[in-house]
Amino acid sequence: MALMTGNEYIESLRKLKTRVYMFGEKIENWVDHPMIRPSINCVAMTYALAHVPQYEELMTATSNLTGHKINRFSHLHQSTEDLVNKVKMQRLMGQKTASCFQRCVGMDAFNAVYSTTFEIDEKYGTSYHENFKKFLIMVQDEDLTVDGAMTDPKGDRSKAPHQQNDPDMYVHVVERRADGIVVRGAKCHQTGSINSHWHIFMPTQAMGEADKDYAVSFACPSDAEGLFMIYGRQSCDTRKLEKDADVDLGNKNFGGQEALVVLDNVFIPNEYIFLNGEHEFAGMMVERFAGYHRQSYGGCKVGVGDVVIGAAALAAEYNGAEKASHVKDKLIEMTHLNETLYSCGIACSCEGCPTKAGNYQIDLLLANVCKQNVTRFPYEIVRLAEDIAGGLMVTMPGEADFKSETVVGSNGETIGDICNKYFKTKEEVSTEDRMRVLRFLENICLGSSAVGYRTESMHGAGSPQAQRIMIARQGNIQGKKELAKNIAGIKK
Repeated sequence: MALMTGNEYIESLRKLKTRVYMFGEKIENWVDHPMIRPSINCVAMTYALAHVPQYEELMTATSNLTGHKINRFSHLHQSTEDLVNKVKMQRLMGQKTASCFQRCVGMDAFNAVYSTTFEIDEKYGTSYHENFKKFLIMVQDEDLTVDGAMTDPKGDRSKAPHQQNDPDMYVHVVERRADGIVVRGAKCHQTGSINSHWHIFMPTQAMGEADKDYAVSFACPSDAEGLFMIYGRQSCDTRKLEKDADVDLGNKNFGGQEALVVLDNVFIPNEYIFLNGEHEFAGMMVERFAGYHRQSYGGCKVGVGDVVIGAAALAAEYNGAEKASHVKDKLIEMTHLNETLYSCGIACSCEGCPTKAGNYQIDLLLANVCKQNVTRFPYEIVRLAEDIAGGLMVTMPGEADFKSETVVGSNGETIGDICNKYFKTKEEVSTEDRMRVLRFLENICLGSSAVGYRTESMHGAGSPQAQRIMIARQGNIQGKKELAKNIAGIKK
């Protein structure tokens, strides 16, 4: 099958019988739901740009499995150049959507599961790697979107999976059959899960022998029997339900998406199983996925950051403050922070190396340094953007007030007249344009797009402490001590 277009992707979702719940009710037509559709538009952009000649090199690749031209979001990295192009593609996507475009988790899962299954088969003679290759060929040939599902609810975090009072706090095998397994549990914070055709489930942490029933990885279609999703709330999300909503939405066309994915005794056939009790490989799969996903943030968050910087500069211009030295300095600082994040994403890609399976892995230490910076710098970028924008970003009347024809003034002025008069700035700048850029900044800094930028920068791909653990593990302090000893002349 040829690469899907954006419209073909949207239509493909209509063919699924995905069970989606929101506000306590089942959503029958979730594809056209105003709160969900912006996130679908984001994914559709990953398809649309693959057909633009200008972006072909970044958005497409040649499959090492089939030799076919495929969307890069379903590619297994074959070189450091592929790793670099991944980051560049993600920056482009962030620039085009100013939000989370959701296919990164699947792409990162592909590469982690591919190399890990190779090494499991090497030790145990299992067929997980062949299972996965067949699955990925289907994904590539049909140009599917796949959610990478890793984060379990975890319950009491002082206890291992097998020690939980409720075993469903971690996804686990409840029955093993000759033709497959039955699984229960849930995955939280699942980016783009509702917008995906399939899911790849992975362990959420390293496992001991007692946790072998929780050491499981498999693929499952989004509309499998027993699988359902509960849509996550976002700040200001119900604005999308308002009649004729437009300016007040900020980023009207694009948005992120998170959901709770529940597995209620779901049967998984053998051909879609990639790990089943080989507990010592759970940590490897987690570490590799986390590394790839932390690299991703050096691209996607940078692209969104580009738009934030542009919006802040535009707000300053509309306010007539673009020549102020403090505004110029803040824009310089925002750019410096943003490009530092990008540098980390590129660096961990350039220092990548091949796995035993043949696909390329990023430098894990530098990928964790990248994500550690992402937990900090976007917060400062947002702070500076809010500083430049001014308080009106969060105190401005609603769009309905600007359009109101209710007469309130002594000279017959309407509420709309009053709002447009008192929120006017430069003569050549319309009040509506000023309102639009401020609403956009409100949305991306504080509202529903924050899930694709500010808050997700903290917790997506692991909390700050998760990266610090990996940095401590991979920082080679002992080796650095030996360097100091050699130069200082210490013999011991």
